[in-house]
Amino acid sequence: MAEEHITVGEVSAGEAVGAPVELPIVDILTGRGFITGKSGSGKSNSASVVAEKLLDRGYSLLCVDIDGEYYGLKEEYEILHVGADDECDLQVSVEHAEKLASLALEQGVPIILDVSSFLDERDARELLTEVSKHLFAKEKKLKQPFLMLVEEIHEYVPEGGGMDECGRMLVKVGKRGRKHGLGIVGISQRPADVKKDFITQCDWLLWHRLTWSNDTKVAGRILGNDYRERVEELGDGECFMMSDFGESLRQVQMERKRTFDAGATPGLDDFERPELKSVSEDLVGELQSITEREQQRDSRIQELERQLKDKDERIKQLEAELEEARDLSEMAEQFSRAMMAHATGRAFRDDITGRQSELPDHADASRIVTSSAEREAETTDTDEPDDRPPETPARVGRGDVEPEPQSDSPTTGEADAAASTTPTATRGATDGGDTTASDTPAGSDLSDGSADAAAGGPLVGLADSTTRSADDDRPIVAELREAITSLDDIARRMLAYYNERGPASPLDAHVAAGGTGDRTAAYRRNGQLRTRGLIAHAGRGEYRPKLRTRIREAHDDRLDEARLDAAVTRVTDLLPSTVRAGDEGADGSRLQS
Repeated sequence: MAEEHITVGEVSAGEAVGAPVELPIVDILTGRGFITGKSGSGKSNSASVVAEKLLDRGYSLLCVDIDGEYYGLKEEYEILHVGADDECDLQVSVEHAEKLASLALEQGVPIILDVSSFLDERDARELLTEVSKHLFAKEKKLKQPFLMLVEEIHEYVPEGGGMDECGRMLVKVGKRGRKHGLGIVGISQRPADVKKDFITQCDWLLWHRLTWSNDTKVAGRILGNDYRERVEELGDGECFMMSDFGESLRQVQMERKRTFDAGATPGLDDFERPELKSVSEDLVGELQSITEREQQRDSRIQELERQLKDKDERIKQLEAELEEARDLSEMAEQFSRAMMAHATGRAFRDDITGRQSELPDHADASRIVTSSAEREAETTDTDEPDDRPPETPARVGRGDVEPEPQSDSPTTGEADAAASTTPTATRGATDGGDTTASDTPAGSDLSDGSADAAAGGPLVGLADSTTRSADDDRPIVAELREAITSLDDIARRMLAYYNERGPASPLDAHVAAGGTGDRTAAYRRNGQLRTRGLIAHAGRGEYRPKLRTRIREAHDDRLDEARLDAAVTRVTDLLPSTVRAGDEGADGSRLQS
């Protein structure tokens, strides 16, 4: 087979004018070729002549037809014409790529891959890429000489732009296909637009007429400067043949193709399509089965997509029904609360459980206790001094006898009595009466209840104590205290920082609390505060304390400011402080250092 040749033309200039020009078949099938020339110069005719000569000898090939002009070969040869329109023997897609490669190499079926009929160029490129891949892979094992003839190669292997996967695959065939028996011929009317690495690696080249300066420069650079002008003077079908075999450079007149010239410019005469040879029905049937399976798969996909769409619509319908049910449930809840409030005379409370009608309100209980204490205090104030127990000093007036001195450390009850007589004793001293400067001995400890007695009597202290006890019993206060107690030291100090300084970023609060500048650690602890409902987002990446808001909302805004401050203080007592004594925090509470 190495000695077989095909005759493609004759020498048209020089001493050997008229001598036949032959090309070695193996070098054509397995090598790399390049055919170029402007439109109408005869480049496609030369490619068809090479194809006809190979088909005459029984060799297979693949013509990648980008303009739909090679189907004319079917006038004499049984070639499988595949593409995307009804003019083809069979409409194919990327799913047929492996089968096409098998037919070409294993069964020797010549193929015209007509990519001109694909509406989406991406589909055409994907099909060519996959066919090339399967040809390259199969040739590694088969070692069967086979030629790929690619029209308009500059579309896939451009000089200036980047190559896609299809172009890289064709370059791979050009560089490494020879050793496996896979050859390639690139055809282009614009050599300046073809990647120069592809051109310079070719074993044989046909240069037809070129007139554009950029193209003639390429010819001059490869053929020699003398040929830059001579290539413009070539006639139709005439070319400069350059090859690594035989004579290095010859001026050749190529033969005319025998089959129908489907790429010829249409004239005014009626177009007559020749009778084309049909391929075996069994061959088409093999490919048709692939098409049918693909159609079934597409139908199944469409059915699944329809079912998915129906389910999506059903989900939306159920979501709408669920939202409507939630609205009705919320309306029923609001109605039941309104009825409860109307029946009990007070607003429904979310911070307690059990029967709302049987649970006293904390604020109401504290008001009842305080009112009882105030009534007792009023009763005590109206009693005469003579009705008091003998051990309790009576109010001292002008001329009254000063009671006998008591011990230096009076008891709590004595301090309460002294506090109650202080205004009268002072008044007696001012009038000149014989009395002590103060009925409260120096150095006495008035903390706890004694201090309250000194400020206004023991019953006032009892009321304050009762109110503080009510604050301690508030469920929301207990909940917040428990949440703060569960925090680690740094998180607790972060909460104190927010409470004292107002809105701040988690990183600033973390550093101020003694933590590191690690954002992950800062936001982790900040998340603990948020999930426990101790802080809220204040915007711009900053957070603020939520203690006062939580307590107020838990009591439906029914706590006065004094009791609200007392409840907040019961919570913030657990927080460390970094402000001066008496400063007011962002949560509205008075903090101690």
